[in-house]
Amino acid sequence: MHRAASTSERFRAEGGHLPQPPRAPPAPARLRAAPGPTGAGAPQSRLKSRPPPSPSFPPAVRSLSVHRSTPSSRGRQQRAGPMAAKSKSEGSSAPGCFGYPLSIFFIVINEFCERFSYYGMRAVLVLYFKYFLRWDDNLSTAIYHTFVALCYLTPILGALIADSWLGKFKTIVSLSIVYTIGQAVMAVSSINDMTDQNRDGNPDNIAVHIALSMTGLILIALGTGGIKPCVSAFGGDQFEEHQEKQRSRFFSIFYLSINAGSLISTVITPILRAQECGIHSRQQCYPLAFGVPAALMAVSLIVFVAGSQMYKKVQPQGNIMVRVCKCIGFAIKNRFRHRSKEYPKREHWLDWASEKYDKRLIAQTKMVLKVLFLYIPLPMFWALFDQQGSRWTLQATTMDGDFGAIQIQPDQMQTVNPILIIIMVPIVDAVIYPLIQKCKINFTPLRKITVGMFLAGLAFVAAALVQVQIDKTLPVFPAAGQAQIRIMNLGNSNADVTFLPDLQNVTVLPMESTNYRMFETSQLKSVIISFGTESRSENIDSSSNTHTVTIKNAATGIVSSLRSDNFTSKPEEGNNLIRFVNNLPQTVNVTMGDTDFGILEETSISDYNLFSGGRTDDIVIVADSTNCTTTSEALGYGGAYTIIINECSQDVTQLRYVEDIQPNTVHMAWQIPQYFLLTCGEVVFSVTGLEFSYSQAPSNMKSVLQAGWLLTVAFGNIIVLIVAGASKLSEQWAEYVLFAGLLFAVCIIFAVMAYFYTYIDPNEVEAQLDEEEKKRRIKQDPDLYGKESEAVSRM
Repeated sequence: MHRAASTSERFRAEGGHLPQPPRAPPAPARLRAAPGPTGAGAPQSRLKSRPPPSPSFPPAVRSLSVHRSTPSSRGRQQRAGPMAAKSKSEGSSAPGCFGYPLSIFFIVINEFCERFSYYGMRAVLVLYFKYFLRWDDNLSTAIYHTFVALCYLTPILGALIADSWLGKFKTIVSLSIVYTIGQAVMAVSSINDMTDQNRDGNPDNIAVHIALSMTGLILIALGTGGIKPCVSAFGGDQFEEHQEKQRSRFFSIFYLSINAGSLISTVITPILRAQECGIHSRQQCYPLAFGVPAALMAVSLIVFVAGSQMYKKVQPQGNIMVRVCKCIGFAIKNRFRHRSKEYPKREHWLDWASEKYDKRLIAQTKMVLKVLFLYIPLPMFWALFDQQGSRWTLQATTMDGDFGAIQIQPDQMQTVNPILIIIMVPIVDAVIYPLIQKCKINFTPLRKITVGMFLAGLAFVAAALVQVQIDKTLPVFPAAGQAQIRIMNLGNSNADVTFLPDLQNVTVLPMESTNYRMFETSQLKSVIISFGTESRSENIDSSSNTHTVTIKNAATGIVSSLRSDNFTSKPEEGNNLIRFVNNLPQTVNVTMGDTDFGILEETSISDYNLFSGGRTDDIVIVADSTNCTTTSEALGYGGAYTIIINECSQDVTQLRYVEDIQPNTVHMAWQIPQYFLLTCGEVVFSVTGLEFSYSQAPSNMKSVLQAGWLLTVAFGNIIVLIVAGASKLSEQWAEYVLFAGLLFAVCIIFAVMAYFYTYIDPNEVEAQLDEEEKKRRIKQDPDLYGKESEAVSRM
């Protein structure tokens, strides 16, 4: 069994579907796979758990099931008439290949392409918000988590449509069309040249791109969420009752396709995004990064429809979630109607539904609500977990991704999670849990969930420590009412510089420069430059708050130039800002790579231009009739540099590199510990949570808990919106600590709830209800037991 199939979130994203028990007796399969009537088929998780305990049936039900599962009994059922055939499915036995229905291969390819499409698009989404739509970190994070939350709210809608109206096949096809259109709209929204009328590289009408992006994301959320509870269940429908072994293997292959699609796309789409494309100007290629997932989604739809004639299409049979909700609603309404003291109290508030609903449904609903109550603290875990794709990716943009032979993109760091999953799942399963058992520690499921939440909190503490180190390398930019200035001495003697009206004085050595010095704007009006007895004044432009002044004692006297630096933040995504200063007595023209810096007079400073970090480029300097060509140094990532031209002759080119903004010095590898802690927490949280839910839920209500589990993910992303919006913390490390503290507090609350929780066996409860029902019926008709025994013996 492919235990380490994937990443965390896919365990509940795909969406952690819980299998419904088949009417045939449970087979010794590794995973319960037969879909139930509610559309929550098999666990479609990126991270597979151990097989949950097979539900036991009352003796009478088991004996009848055994007879139904034999070929001869199925033949008798088919001969019984059209009603029996209609209750199973449309169509007859499907063509097979190696003992498997041929139709499942279309479903597996469909799932691979769909997961590639979804996770590929999502991997680059937060960077698209920040760098293309020009949103700040907080708004980018908010919209990202709103989208993820919507993706986990819509599966309930998809299950209701499939089970109560269209059926799984038509639901998958219909919503896949919506899904494909959404991906195509996202690709179109990222085409910069669509509104770049002046061809300056920036969209002229950003509102058009925002509107298209939001439309595309809504359609994608409806599509991916709507088909989430249907695809795995539809795959389970393709097997006959005697194919339990093939069905179990199918789900292993199904999980493998999910893992392959999501993992490969998370690696590839950031590479596509990092390419440069465009008609009028070269930009990061978001159309390609979104277009490839859109194409894969179209392929997914075509492949799925191509197998239409081979599918077994089970008719909609109603959704148990609707019955549960109606039962709860009636109980509340009935209790409200009988709220006066003249009506006797009942043992449980759900007992007020007994006037309309049978005792079995009420008892099963009580068991489900007992588990759902434990779900209340769980969204806090997902609030932290899903920030891998938002805050942690944004954190990586300020780090050094140079891993020697390869340069890791910030959004590629998300692949650390699935890689660690592959490593950690077998280790935890085969080593950690057995060691804990040998130490005679009662490591119950709820304790495992508590430990998982605690580890996720530690992961955010680690993220905060990394952020503190990053903040130490960040430059300090002037706030409102402040200005900063640096002096570059290009001459061959000391220069004395006085800042007016503050009267501060600094001596700058030959061929050296000062760091940026901070002033109140009112205290920086001009500078006096002195070389020996000669002096010169340079007035400061008050419209800018960051300045560079170059000074030189030339043969003709003091020469100086003032330049506004015009940057307000550190370069991101590993890019560098580069500019040139001419320290030659003649005018020069400078070109670096494909970028022309223009003509520079003596001591003149060019504008900054953006270059990819870590690479070298050819520098061509044309001075009078002399062409000087050299290769630049391999600069760092995320810095700003001034390159001073000190000499240019036929054989000699002398350049000096000055660091204006320090490049990223904290390596992305320092994110691995926080990913490791979060992945360990996920392994013991996600797997155990679904196993626990499965073991504590009635056999026909797994889908209700599946809906509850998906809602915890949705609410977790909503918590991110609330906390990040309400905290107003200016420091990112403080926000990480806040989330960690909240999860630790919730962890304590959950531990207390778990301490008072009493484990139950739903099968025993249901068997007891069956026995009570049987006694009641025998009491009403004493001859009933003999009639049932005779019927069974005849079968």
